[in-house]
Amino acid sequence: MIPATWPSTADGREETALVRDAVRSLRLLIVPALFDEGNRLRRFTVEVMRRLGRAGIDTMLPDLPGTNESLPGLETQDTGIWREAMRAAARHFAATHVLGLRGGCLFTPDLPAFHYAPVKGAQILRGMLRARMLAGREAGLEENRDSLTETARREGIVLAGYPLGAALFRELETLEAGPAQIIAQDRIGGSGLWLRAEPDEDAAQADALAAILIEALEG
Repeated sequence: MIPATWPSTADGREETALVRDAVRSLRLLIVPALFDEGNRLRRFTVEVMRRLGRAGIDTMLPDLPGTNESLPGLETQDTGIWREAMRAAARHFAATHVLGLRGGCLFTPDLPAFHYAPVKGAQILRGMLRARMLAGREAGLEENRDSLTETARREGIVLAGYPLGAALFRELETLEAGPAQIIAQDRIGGSGLWLRAEPDEDAAQADALAAILIEALEG
């Protein structure tokens, strides 16, 4: 597993990716889960990539602009930027297939796609708003979901430490994933790792997801 870069925009600005690439014929782009779920699933994602690599499948895990090592601020991003970035990553790495994880399913490019436990944009925002209200309550603040939502649509908002611009918030409210082969959590076994309090991994779950992907890609 090595770091790599790829041009995410027409002006050539580079973003980073983690890749396991031996220039093989099966090449899977992985669109990561969003925000804190992305952090919680990172180790799990890398373990799945290792298993796929041993099975002869190359994998690429790009950063969405404004996340991880990306230089542009998250508050400057919108869904159009993220969609085009994932299309650019797919072209650069010559991906043959794509896997979206949770909210990443909203941004999978036009390739044969697998969606692992897909979630709507509105569901992601509801969970983040709920977490902010709970944290505020513990700090003695009483915040209202409706007023927070209105502020977010107009000015942007910080949720769970992530500064979301108004455009990204508004667009996520109505965003749903496109057609794909769905891989539900009950096929993997156990509860989703994004539900845990800290980033974690589960060898049995990584084995299960990798096995499903290998069978589908090689079948």
